[in-house]
Amino acid sequence: MFILLSICLLAQPSTCKEDRIDLSFEARSPFVCLRNAQSALATWQESHPEWHVARWRCVARGSQPKDL
Repeated sequence: MFILLSICLLAQPSTCKEDRIDLSFEARSPFVCLRNAQSALATWQESHPEWHVARWRCVARGSQPKDL
């Protein structure tokens, strides 16, 4: 599963892009993704302090949409 992120620069909130977190475990259930998403998002945010996560969602491998 992936966590798809819509992120925006803190210094320029109109500058946004998409990123993803590849969950290393083979979670096949959206519930498992949701359960682990908070810690994954916190870890991502710590390493990207200049960005703000505006939206996110869990997506199964192989079904990644074009946009969030």
